Amino acid sequence: MGHAKNSFSESYKKAGVDVTAGYRAVDLMKQYVARTATAGVMEGIGGFGGLFRLDVRGMESPVLVSGTDGVGTKIKLAFIMDKHDTVGIDCVAMCVNDIICCGAKPQCFLDYIACGKNIPEKIAAIVSGVAEGCVQAGCALVGGETAEHPGLMPEDEYDLAGFSVGLVDEKKILRPDTQKAGDVLIAIASSGVHSNGFSLVRNVFDVNAENLARHFDDLGTTLGECLLTPTRIYVKAIMNLLDAVNVKAISHITGGGFYENIPRSLPDGLTARIPRSNVQVLPIFDLIARTGNIPERDMFNTFNMGVGMIVSVAPEDADKAIASLTASGEKAYVLGELVQSDEGVIIE
Repeated sequence: MGHAKNSFSESYKKAGVDVTAGYRAVDLMKQYVARTATAGVMEGIGGFGGLFRLDVRGMESPVLVSGTDGVGTKIKLAFIMDKHDTVGIDCVAMCVNDIICCGAKPQCFLDYIACGKNIPEKIAAIVSGVAEGCVQAGCALVGGETAEHPGLMPEDEYDLAGFSVGLVDEKKILRPDTQKAGDVLIAIASSGVHSNGFSLVRNVFDVNAENLARHFDDLGTTLGECLLTPTRIYVKAIMNLLDAVNVKAISHITGGGFYENIPRSLPDGLTARIPRSNVQVLPIFDLIARTGNIPERDMFNTFNMGVGMIVSVAPEDADKAIASLTASGEKAYVLGELVQSDEGVIIE
């Protein structure tokens, strides 16, 4: 896809929008986008729409599953640390980790970046993270948009959001209503805070360059590096798991923590009973709770606490499920079980 060779508006540039910077950013990001190409991609970046040919061979009733999300206020840390190549992974993760909860495989992704000033190298760095996330998820980055918004946001700031489409055969859509008391909940470890609860995180730590550069022995790294750790993408591990065992339900633990997300995948009359001692809490959450004097109930209602996803299986499938997830490179363990109750979640 080429650009109009003589496209340039002096008046628009004086108003704060340099269209040529956009062209330069696209040229810089092409190398990253190329990494994500899959068999379904039909056209390179630069057109008006991203074309993708779905492979529905063997499917009786193909269903598209869509998800959209942003990075949230975690992006503020990227501004302060001037590190922009990881938040794109978060953006992809927040979309694709939702899509897989019904059993769908992500196919393609588009990103949207709004910025105060288009600095091509910075935009390309952001997109490099998006591309890395797409590679991890096995989906193609088929397009995107960079919008320069002078006067609406500061020149050195931006926001990042994305959108993904997945595909599943209708008969393979997960059916949470097949769950019953005694089914086992398996935790898949998170990489950290992921991309939720950062308004509280920033309040607790009074986030600034000096505080983010502080090293904590508990964390084994600086606070900033720990907090900016990208969200783990579980697509390939979950796809392998779906082939290995009969997965009944999947919960992506995002904003709202355990108390909000687990009930979304439970039928009426069933409750997740989780012994507190089973939860392998990451050190960053202990530090947040201690520093901010935050009650444990609030911690479990805001953060993932070290558990990025939870899958529900029959008791006889638990060992096999953990073995599959471990083989995929994930840390997985028995978190709890389902019991007859209407409380939703019990952590005791």
